[in-house]
Amino acid sequence: MGGTAVEEKELAVPKRPRRVLDLAERQRRLAWILLLPTVAVVAAVALVPLGQTIYYSFTNERLGSLTPGEWVGLENYRFLVQDTTFRSAIWVTVKFTVITVVFEFILGLLIALVVNSNFPGRGPMRAAMLVPWAIPTVISAQMWKWMYHDVYGVINDLLVRLHIIDHNVAWFSQPSTSLFAIASVDIWKTTPFVALLLLAGLQVIPTDVYEAATVDGASKVQQFFRITLPLLRPAIVVTLIFRTLDALRVFDVFYVVFGTRLDTQTMAIYAQQNIVAFADVGYGSAISLGIFVIIGIFVVAYVTTLKVEQA
Repeated sequence: MGGTAVEEKELAVPKRPRRVLDLAERQRRLAWILLLPTVAVVAAVALVPLGQTIYYSFTNERLGSLTPGEWVGLENYRFLVQDTTFRSAIWVTVKFTVITVVFEFILGLLIALVVNSNFPGRGPMRAAMLVPWAIPTVISAQMWKWMYHDVYGVINDLLVRLHIIDHNVAWFSQPSTSLFAIASVDIWKTTPFVALLLLAGLQVIPTDVYEAATVDGASKVQQFFRITLPLLRPAIVVTLIFRTLDALRVFDVFYVVFGTRLDTQTMAIYAQQNIVAFADVGYGSAISLGIFVIIGIFVVAYVTTLKVEQA
């Protein structure tokens, strides 16, 4: 009786043909073969330099030195923990990141909502809004540096004519205004990119959802908070992660405008200064790994707090 039940159970479970299993196995092997070149390139471009940076961070390696650096253990990291200049660079970078990401997200969302609606000239407007983002950062930074100039800058001239300020202001020279001035440059340049990412998310949302909500009597405000924002959440998470990581690694716009000025020095500039200007590859590598850890903390915070439910 028991044997009959077992036989019936075995018969009840259909077995996949061996031909199907062989085909699935061949496809799996083919997928790995096709992925191997990409994995090799990523390992060569990313993992090898990362491994070298980790190794150099435990040595006193010097740039251009004919003799290899000596192993110093955790000496670079002990100095990094006590380095007040690096702590100042962290604070400047984090403040810049918070200011730019918040304003870029709000403005980018507003632009995406406008461009996503139907109106005459929508196509040319979508193309025109990408112009600031398409301009190289070095060029746009130098352009804004001239515009913010305290003597012949157009911004001071405009604000004085509008009686918003009564005298010219050295926006980039004064510590109280320099960070907000440089943040406005990044906001002007990168908001179109944020709008583009959010626009892609808006276009995925089905229009029949809004039609059903309108039939049910939901207002535009209710539709925005109960339909648009929840369905746009995956695009929002991707946008915030992209912009936050990019802002934490900021280098070019600060370097063009401020150079290596201490009160506006970012983490990336401080690492570059130690490696290139001071030729201290060992300590510069430790700084680079410190930046890597800080970025990793932000990534973990985003992934854990801004969870996207899978369908």
